[in-house]
Amino acid sequence: MTPELLLSKHTDTPSDFQSGIGQGDPWPFHKSMPGYEATPLYNCPTLAKRLGVATVLVKDESLRLGLPSFKMLGASWATANAIQRHWLGKSEPPVSLDEIKKALASRTGLSLAAATDGNHGRGVARMAKLLGLECSIFVPSGTALSRIEDIASEGASVTVVPGTYDDAILRSAEEQSETTLVISDTSWEGYIDTPADVIRGYSTMFREIDESLIGKPQVDVVSFQSGVGSFAAAGLVHYKLEPRSHRPLTVIVEPEDANSLMKSAERGEITEVPGPHRSMMAGLNCGLPSMIAWPIVSQFSDAFLAVDDEAAYLGMQLFAELGIVAGESGAATLGAFASLKKSQYGQLGLDSESVVLFINTEGATDPVNYLIQVGKSPEEVLKDSKSLIEKV
Repeated sequence: MTPELLLSKHTDTPSDFQSGIGQGDPWPFHKSMPGYEATPLYNCPTLAKRLGVATVLVKDESLRLGLPSFKMLGASWATANAIQRHWLGKSEPPVSLDEIKKALASRTGLSLAAATDGNHGRGVARMAKLLGLECSIFVPSGTALSRIEDIASEGASVTVVPGTYDDAILRSAEEQSETTLVISDTSWEGYIDTPADVIRGYSTMFREIDESLIGKPQVDVVSFQSGVGSFAAAGLVHYKLEPRSHRPLTVIVEPEDANSLMKSAERGEITEVPGPHRSMMAGLNCGLPSMIAWPIVSQFSDAFLAVDDEAAYLGMQLFAELGIVAGESGAATLGAFASLKKSQYGQLGLDSESVVLFINTEGATDPVNYLIQVGKSPEEVLKDSKSLIEKV
């Protein structure tokens, strides 16, 4: 259950690197979407005591823009930009969802497509629904039925592709045409702009965190869950590349049998971890890093942790004790840190003065497994008192 730890050996500084990750500011666009509000940032003293640090902060993305995951941030911004480029002939960033919808009102036969382990695909499907477009989503074998049903509930057709997430990516890429846009959160040769916009879209979350922490102690350590690396890249751009007075240590967490970023860091080049990827951390079950995320991850991540499902389940249980609902992927970072040996804490520079930030990236997207692991339903957890946490 003890995570595998790899410390990075990079020597780059922010002035040495240009990320080129998307253009424009997604925050005003996100504010134009139905149901937008900043997700809560919690101070969790009991978790701080458990981990032996000064402060634990949790950004709770279990409900974002009406969906149980942060992924809608990237899916919405990338979809809007792809439509601007390919169908509307515009190079400037989109202003609002309504502007895009009005521009498409007279068009017919247009559709979106994506591959997913669950959350990204549902975000793309929701965008298609909001814009009146058709949508095809491709998922790998073994995807939980609840996740498939949730995507279908947005009006999308869902196809199960034999094999891994990476096989689903290859299948989705075949859909690209003049009337179908593929909205992927990973990149490949010749396909860069849209996954770059996905990464840029996540910046809204980090802007909200900064706003909540004005005048408060700065974060010393921040951890990112990772599949293909897009979310990690977004966090690294924010905390390592953007101007700031204090740059926290950054730790990337992956499943132990899909730790392609860790393996790539060990070899110094993009490295695929072949499937099958059996972890219940479905959103992280990716065997090949994104081509545009990898350069950022390789040069600016400080450490990598590879964890088993037991660590994720521990994280789910610890969150549930506080009244926070976290799915397997959402709880992976907390579970990883709670499973560290004392010597590993020292290697990461963690001590009683540290301020640590975790991001709960999803709610209970597999309610059946959630009940098994936590012993309560998501509804029961939400009914419990949140007296052990305080909103920042």
